[in-house]
Amino acid sequence: MVSENPQPPDSAEEPPAALSRRTFIAASAVSGAAAVAGPALLGAETAAAADASSSRVSLTVNGTRRTVTVDNRTSLLDLLREHFGLTGTKKGCDAGACGACTVLVDGRRVNGCLTLAVRLDGAQVTTVEGLSPGDDGPLHPLQQAFVDQDAFQCGYCTPGQIMSGLGCMQEGHTGSPEEIREWMSGNICRCGCYVKIVKAIQQAGS
Repeated sequence: MVSENPQPPDSAEEPPAALSRRTFIAASAVSGAAAVAGPALLGAETAAAADASSSRVSLTVNGTRRTVTVDNRTSLLDLLREHFGLTGTKKGCDAGACGACTVLVDGRRVNGCLTLAVRLDGAQVTTVEGLSPGDDGPLHPLQQAFVDQDAFQCGYCTPGQIMSGLGCMQEGHTGSPEEIREWMSGNICRCGCYVKIVKAIQQAGS
């Protein structure tokens, strides 16, 4: 007669107690490995994230070669002011509208607040501090023209106006007051002293 409740063969699953013990041991081993590796992995990920968010940049500022590691979001304006201490370039609207942050990059006028520093590796940057050889040296002809023409209102935007005016001179846009006003529009549109600024650029460009 066949039994109604046959016993399982030897190859059947192990009793629950043995299974629980094996599961516990395996889980403990995995948890231990994770506990040991976790901080190292976290540190590696943090380092990788830091490397991805910053870059090493070398550029020449006013004739001096400079190398610095900066956050990839750093603007040229902030690089000049906060990293190099060149505060002649002013932080105005921070939106490229006022022109107070104008500098020359490879001889071209740019708004420093809208220009990312990481894109300027190898570039030549000139700020208002680089126009005169020293505190006791003669002023740049355009700086002197601003003095001669009393081309100042509050003076806050003057460094950017001088750099933009120098750009106009180098680009050949000083043929007439109308041409100067057109090419300087981003720097003098809010300045009540714009007539004297135009005269200063004419004087230096003649």
